[in-house]
Formats: sequence, structure tokens, C-alpha cells
Amino acid sequence: MREIATSERIERFLIALAQAATVPTTVYLVGGATAVLVGWRASTRDIDLVIRPESDALLRAIPRLKEQLAINVELAAPDHFIPVPKHWEERSPIVKRIGQLTVRHYDLTAQALAKIERSHARDLADVRAMLDAGLVTASGLRAAFAEAAPDLYRYPAVDPESYRLALDEVTGASE
Repeated sequence: MREIATSERIERFLIALAQAATVPTTVYLVGGATAVLVGWRASTRDIDLVIRPESDALLRAIPRLKEQLAINVELAAPDHFIPVPKHWEERSPIVKRIGQLTVRHYDLTAQALAKIERSHARDLADVRAMLDAGLVTASGLRAAFAEAAPDLYRYPAVDPESYRLALDEVTGASE
């Protein structure tokens, strides 16, 4: 049975993953992993991440590390579910560098938008925490949504009107 991921367990995973990196690689943390490391949640069920460039060495290490550390790891990112603003990589804050591995939080605005689109209670609480901490702004979320909205047709599971209404509710906008 796998255990919840605390900041200590996430750190252990990242250090072990870095040992498998053979070339410069970036891991973008997403969702609960970001929430835990930034500090508005104590734990998460799994570590969601994206690897760029994709690395066979890291992908092969993940199943072994999942078992060794008894944690869940998923390859998931906002752009799997919604269109994200261009240049998200540059807006992804660096967490740390460990050997060949650079660890970043996936663009916080893109993460917040994905959480708004999904609109689960925990996701919306995360977005409120991000807004309260000044990690994202309501105007920034609205601007990023407007930039990405023309590409919503590429995501047939997303209802654009429901998504926009959820955004308006979270940001307090009905403009």
C-alpha cells in the first residue's frame, strides 16, 4: 500500500529521481506536489509531474521509486486537460536543482486554471489558497483564460461556458 506524500517524502523522491538523470532534464511538479512544497497543504495522494525533455532513464526509474518509497507518481499536467498559455515554461518557478535535474512548479496560473476547470472542492480550495498567497491573481487568471480560450475546441471534454462561469465565480468577476 502506498502512503500519502508529505514534503519530506516528495523531497526523497526528487533526490532519488535526480540520481537517475543522465542528461540535463526538467521535472515540472503539478497539483498536490506543488501545494505541499509551497505549504498550503500538508500532504497529497500522489506526485503529479511532467518530464522535459522526456527521459527514458527517469521514466524507467519512476516505477522502481514508487515501490521503494511507497508513493504514487502520475505523469499529468494542465496541458493534458486544458489549453495553457504560451510560454508556461518560463513562468514555471524553480524549486531546486539536484545534479542534472531541475525541479520546477508547473506554471501556477496554468495549474490554477486546470483546477478551476475541474472544479472539485479541493481544487477550488487550492485556487483560493493560491490567490490568498499572491501566487496568482484574479486578473492574471482571466487574462490567461482569454489567451487560451480559442484553443478550447482541442479539448472536447471541456465545456467552455461552464469553465468560464467557474472562472468568474472563483475570481469574483462577471464582467
